[in-house]
Amino acid sequence: MIAMMTTSVVYAIMNLSTGKLVHDLHSTAFAKVGVLFGFLGLFTGMLWGNYTWGSYWPDDPKIHGAAITVLIYLAYFTLKSGVPDLEKRARISGAYNIFAYILLVLFLIVYPRVAPSLHPGSGGNPGFNTYDLNSNMRTIFYPAIIGWILLGVWITQLQFKVSKLENRKILKELDS
Repeated sequence: MIAMMTTSVVYAIMNLSTGKLVHDLHSTAFAKVGVLFGFLGLFTGMLWGNYTWGSYWPDDPKIHGAAITVLIYLAYFTLKSGVPDLEKRARISGAYNIFAYILLVLFLIVYPRVAPSLHPGSGGNPGFNTYDLNSNMRTIFYPAIIGWILLGVWITQLQFKVSKLENRKILKELDS
């Protein structure tokens, strides 16, 4: 989710600086896949949390931050659907995307490290140190993260191609 949202905000900044709507389509596609990954993370995390901590939704800042982040990005899509003019929509949603990403960093990275948490890395200690993940798990964990990111990029490219086909007349008119 974080990788998809980081790429989304990069494309939003590129859109704001160049005004090319194709960057907005990329930004939106990455945000959609990021929200999908957010929902998958919350759902699978609930199953893991029930097994590990005995509750589907324990009181934990990282879980709450992930849910709030997904809601913030759902508001991003609501904002995008509420503005009919494509250029104005791209500018407004690009600015909102930057705002949403700053909140993502605060809710998923900063706050869980300073507040008591059930997750690794709480209390200011970096996560995934020698006590959090043994070397046998690292050989699976890190390639799995790379695999999920690559899967997300592939899904995003499919989503981008569909969006580009849906908007090809408008994009062609604006480019000429």
